[in-house]
Amino acid sequence: MKKHTLAFGLMAALGFSTTALAAGAAQSIHVYKSPTCGCCGDWIDHLEENGFEVEATNTNDMGRIKAEAGLIAGLGSCHTAFVGDYVIEGHVPADDIKRLISEAPKATGLSVPGMPIGSPGMEMGDRKDHYKVILFNEAGQTRIFSQHN
Repeated sequence: MKKHTLAFGLMAALGFSTTALAAGAAQSIHVYKSPTCGCCGDWIDHLEENGFEVEATNTNDMGRIKAEAGLIAGLGSCHTAFVGDYVIEGHVPADDIKRLISEAPKATGLSVPGMPIGSPGMEMGDRKDHYKVILFNEAGQTRIFSQHN
């Protein structure tokens, strides 16, 4: 009986420590952007400040990246990123990306269409336009994931 209790306690302790390590680990995200885009760099800074480990690739062929990512027409922005199995398009706040990863819905990813002022990377003084973060899937379905400002 004592062996089972000890083994269970050890497994629980190892499980808890593994979970704790995983929770503290930085989430990797790969961003594709134009080499001349300043707001993309500011968005990358926002991600890093919020615990993401970012790999950035400059490309002059963003259209191909977006097409291969399965981006739906009307949801485009300036940069496209990949985190886990999800596509992140545009100036999506880091907290929304974390929520997406945590909730793990069956979806292609998130988008902030266009480049709304006040979204991460698009800060301009005190101006903050209202914007929506859109969850989308490969069937072309969309729904509002969150709203800001």
